[in-house]
Amino acid sequence: MIRITELRLPLNHAEGELRPAVLARLGVKAKDLLNFTVFKRSYDARKKAAIVLIYTIDCELAKEADEAAVLKRHAGDPHIKPTPDTGYKFVGHAPADFPADKRPVVIGFGPCGIFAALILAQMGLRPIVLERGKQVRERTKDTWGLWRQSELDPESNVQFGEGGAGTFSDGKLWSQISDPRFLTRKVLTEFVKAGAPEEILYVSKPHIGTFRLVSMVIKMRAEIERLGGEIRFQQKVADVMIDKGQVRGVTLESGEQIATDHVVLALGHSARDTFRMLHERGVHMEAKPFSIGYRIEHPQSVIDRARFGPNAGNEILGAADYKLVHHASNGRSVYSFCMCPGGTVVAATSEPQRVVTNGMSQYSRNERNANAGIVVGIDPQDYRQDGKRDGSPVNPLDGMAFQRIWESRAYELGEGGYRAPGALVGDFIKRQRSTVLGGVEPSYKPGVTLTDLQQKGNGSLPEYALDAIREALPAFERQIKGFSMADAVLTGVETRTSSPLRITRGRDYQSLNTRGLYPAGEGAGYAGGIMSAGVDGIEVAEALAKDLLKLG
Repeated sequence: MIRITELRLPLNHAEGELRPAVLARLGVKAKDLLNFTVFKRSYDARKKAAIVLIYTIDCELAKEADEAAVLKRHAGDPHIKPTPDTGYKFVGHAPADFPADKRPVVIGFGPCGIFAALILAQMGLRPIVLERGKQVRERTKDTWGLWRQSELDPESNVQFGEGGAGTFSDGKLWSQISDPRFLTRKVLTEFVKAGAPEEILYVSKPHIGTFRLVSMVIKMRAEIERLGGEIRFQQKVADVMIDKGQVRGVTLESGEQIATDHVVLALGHSARDTFRMLHERGVHMEAKPFSIGYRIEHPQSVIDRARFGPNAGNEILGAADYKLVHHASNGRSVYSFCMCPGGTVVAATSEPQRVVTNGMSQYSRNERNANAGIVVGIDPQDYRQDGKRDGSPVNPLDGMAFQRIWESRAYELGEGGYRAPGALVGDFIKRQRSTVLGGVEPSYKPGVTLTDLQQKGNGSLPEYALDAIREALPAFERQIKGFSMADAVLTGVETRTSSPLRITRGRDYQSLNTRGLYPAGEGAGYAGGIMSAGVDGIEVAEALAKDLLKLG
C-alpha cells in the first residue's frame, strides 16, 4: 500500500475527480490502481471563496505496477510514502487459567475507564468496573430532571454515570496528543464497531453527539461483559486499602471490600470526595493549572459566515467551529474551550446549590446557536487557600475549594433553582448590568438570570479573569466578525475545564508512592477530552497488563 498526503481538490469537486487526481499524483495508469481509500479528509478555509479539501489516500496497486518502483520514483516527495501499519497490537493475553483473585479493578466508567476495561477484557483479564453513577439511560433521565425540573441527583448527572462527562458533550473525537502508535485509530475503530458512523475514521474533526454516544456506550459495555468483564453501577468507592505502599483492594460505600493488587483510577475531574479520600490516604498528588470563565453563545449562522464566507452552509463543511487565543495585558491567557457548533449550553453541576456550565451538541449540530467556553488560565498560586504568596507548594485540594467558591457564587447570582447568571456581551464590555435579551436566546436550562457579572468586589469570577475576558472579546472580533456582537450571551460559570489536581504517576503509569494504583484520564490530570482519555485508558491498561502478567 502507498499513502498520498496533501492531495488538494476544490471544495465542490465532483466525486469522479478523486480517482484521476490519485492517478496523476502517483503517475500510474488506470489499470495499475486496484483500489484506494480515503484515510483522512480535512479542509483549508483560509481563502473563504476558494476552500479546498485535503485528502490522505491509501492506494493499492496491481502487482504489475511494481509498488517499489513507484515509491523509488517519488523518493524525494514527502507526500508519497508506504502506508504505515495502523492496526492495534495487544501487549499480551492472559492464560486460560488466569486466577479470579487477580482480576484488576477499574474505578470509573467514562471514556478512560471504558477503554481501560475494554482492553483488559480483550486481553482476557476480566476486569471489575465500579461506577458510582447509574447506567446511561437512567442517568440520562436524571440529567434531564436537572435541566427541566431543577432537580439534582448528586450521584447521577452530567459528571457521574456510565459514559462519564463526555456523554453530554459535543462528542469530539480528535486530539492534539502525540500518537506514534496510532492508538487514536484503535479508539475510533472500537467506536465504529459500537455503532458510530464510519466517517469518523476519515473526517478531520470527527464527532458523534450525545444521542449516538448513549447507544454506543451500551454496546461497549455489552462487549466488555461478553469478554468476561463485570460492570457494577451505583458502587461508590469509599476507601482504598494500602499496605506498605502497595494497593490491596477497595472498600465500597456499602462496606463491601474487593481485594485486588491492581486498580485503575479513571475518576473524572469532578470526583471531589474521592480526591479527598485519596489525599487522606497519602496517595501522591499535586495541584495543577486549570481554567475558569463563561460559556458564550452566538447564532451559528454568524460563525458560519465568518469562517466560510460564501461557502457557509456547505454540507461537507457542516457547522463551523473556531479556536481563539488572546494574551491579555494583565498577563493572562484567554482562549476558547470545547467549542460546540450548533449546540446548547448545559447545566453540569454535581453538587447541590452550585452552578456549572458546559457545552453539548448532537450529531446533526443543527441547533440555532454556537457555544464555547471563553476561559482564563490560572495556576495553583492563584487559587491557594492559605493566603500565602511565597511560591511554596499548594495543597492539592485547594483547586476544588476555589471552584466551589465560584460555583456557589454563580448559584446566588442565578437566584437559585440552578438558573445560571448571564449577561449580554455588549453590556459586559461596558461593565453594566443586563436586563433584556437581544437577538440571541440563551439555550441553558433550567434558565438564565440576566445580571451584572462584574459586581465590584462580588462578581462572578476573580477581577483578573473579568478584566482579561473583557479585553479578549473585542480582540476575538478581529478574527471572527460578529464575535463581540452586543446581543451575544455570556453564561456563567465554566469551572471544570480540567482536573484541578494531578494524581502523579511514573513512567510505568503507577502512582509515585502506591504500587498497583494506576491514575488515568481527566480526573488524574492526564487527559482532556474523549479521545485523549480513551488513549490514556489503553496505555494504562497495557502497563497494568504487563505488570500483572509479568511481560517485562
